[in-house]
This record gives sequence, structure tokens and C-alpha cells, in this order.
Amino acid sequence: MSTIALDVVTPNGSVFSEEDCEIIILQTKQGELGVMAGHVPTVAALKIGSLRTKIDGQFEYFAVTDGFVEIRPEKVTVLVQAGEFAEDIDTDRATAARERAEALLQQARDEKVDRYRADLALQRAVNRLDVAKHK
Repeated sequence: MSTIALDVVTPNGSVFSEEDCEIIILQTKQGELGVMAGHVPTVAALKIGSLRTKIDGQFEYFAVTDGFVEIRPEKVTVLVQAGEFAEDIDTDRATAARERAEALLQQARDEKVDRYRADLALQRAVNRLDVAKHK
């Protein structure tokens, strides 16, 4: 089976690099996208969600923020603000972040709270908790 390389890059540098991915599944703004070796060149916007890749028959799961993906027939480059392996997610911290974001959204009805930022924080926390289930 042909494989494809994957590189997940944040502003701090590469957080994951693998040369032999069987398939890479991404959450784009238009929906879920599966990529295998030989895929047509594409650039797409990513939403907060999971990234999963199959390596040696086993899936690896990542929580990623919004960003972009560049797909070439031999390599996929994911550019995001943050990416975290499922097993590295601190669920207590993610739960606390979700509770803080939910509280801010409740306050937003009464006070001048940045609803957009609070909603993004909630999405990131919920995503991290969802991905952490795949430890």
C-alpha cells in the first residue's frame, strides 16, 4: 500500500512528522476530508476538530485548532495554532477550560463579554475532551 507523509506545524515548529501514513482524515470548513497517497493538490481551511491518521494499521488522534492544510500527492502539511496528541491531553484542564468558557457565555447575556472568543474557547475545550476519549 502506498503511504503519504504528514507534518503538523504550529508557530513553535513541527509537533508531529510521519513519513508512512496510510490515510489522513481532517476536519475542513467544508466537511471531513480523507487523504491518501496520490491525492490531487489541494489547500483547505481547517476548523477546530480532530485529525486522525492511520499508521501501521493503528489510528493516531490529535486535537487541532483551526488553520490550513496543504495537500500534495506525496505529503500533507497541516498549519495550526496548536495540536495535541490524544494521550497528552490533560482532561482535568480541558474540563476546567470548558466550564470557564460556559460561564463566560452565560455572563455574555448580561455584560460586555467577547462572545466570539468565549465560543472559540468552548469549542477548543470540547474538542480536546472528545479527542482525549481515544487515548
